[in-house]
Amino acid sequence: MVDEVEIDNMGNIYAIKRGKESKKIMVGAHMDEIGFIVTHIDDNGFIRFHTLGGFDPKTLTAQRVIIHGKEDMIGVMASKPIHVMTPEERNKVAKLSDYFIDTGLPVDKVKELINVGDSITREREFIEMGECVNGKSLDNRLAVFILIETLRGLKGKEIPYDLYGVFTVQEEVGIRGANVSAMRINPDFGFGLDTTIAFDLPGAAEHEKITRLGEGTAIKLMDAATICDYRMVKFMKQTADKHKIKWQPEILTAGGTDTAGIQRMTEGGSIAGAVSIPTRHLHQVIEMAHKDDIQGSIDLLTACIDDIAGFNWEF
Repeated sequence: MVDEVEIDNMGNIYAIKRGKESKKIMVGAHMDEIGFIVTHIDDNGFIRFHTLGGFDPKTLTAQRVIIHGKEDMIGVMASKPIHVMTPEERNKVAKLSDYFIDTGLPVDKVKELINVGDSITREREFIEMGECVNGKSLDNRLAVFILIETLRGLKGKEIPYDLYGVFTVQEEVGIRGANVSAMRINPDFGFGLDTTIAFDLPGAAEHEKITRLGEGTAIKLMDAATICDYRMVKFMKQTADKHKIKWQPEILTAGGTDTAGIQRMTEGGSIAGAVSIPTRHLHQVIEMAHKDDIQGSIDLLTACIDDIAGFNWEF
C-alpha cells in the first residue's frame, strides 16, 4: 500500500507514501494498549502487578488476563470475596493493591514461566453488537484499523505531499513514541488518530457528553495536552462539509493523544489536529464504537490528505 516501511529503535512503524511535493504529513495511530506489568510472585504463585496506563481499579474484578511470559498464560484478577469482607470493606473504594492474579498453577510452574517485568493484557473477545463493535482495547485498535484502511484506499492514487502513517508505541504511558517519530519526520502537517470519550449515557449532563455514538467522527478542538491549530480545525470542518461527512466537535477536558507529540516535537511546530473516534466505556474492560463513526473517520482522514494542498494555510 505504501512506498517504504521503516521501524525505529523504539518500535514505531513508519508507512511512507510519497507525494508530488516534499512537504510532509504525519498521521499518528498508537499501537499500544493499557495493560499491566508483573511486579512480584509470592510463595504461593499469586502475582502482583502494576498498571501501564490509566485504569479504574473497580473494573479489574474477576477479569481474565493474559500474562506474556515464556509462554502466554491465562490468569484471573482476584480479590477478597464479598462473603468474608467486613461491612467497612464492602463500602470502600477498590484499590489496585486489593488485586492479585491467580493462574491456577503451582508456584514452581508459575515461576518457571513468568518473571517480574513480563507484560499482561486483558483477555476479551471482539464482537459486533447492534450497529456497533465491542471489545477490549478499541483504544487504539480502531485507529490502527482506520489508518490501514486509509492507506489501502490511497493505494495507486497520487497525493500532494509525502505521507507518513506512523503506528506509534507507548502513547498510553506518555506519548513517547509520537515524540520520537515526530522529531524524526519533522512534519509540516500532523493528524492524531485516536479514540475519544462518548459519554452519551444515563446520568450524563449534556455538557459532559464530549461526543455521542453514531453522530459522526469527531474533530478535535483541544484536549489536556493539545490546543489544535485553528487553521487545521477550520480545514477539517470545511473538508468534512465539502465531502458530506458527518462530524461533531471534540473538547476533551482530561487526557491527551499523539497529537501533542506531533504538534510539539517538530522544529517550529507542525500544523496539527486530530480525527477522534467516539468510544463508550473508554479504558474499561470492553469498549464500544459505532460502525458509521469508524467509516466516517476513514473518509475524513482520506479527504484531508487529498485536499490539504488546496487550503490557504497563511496566518
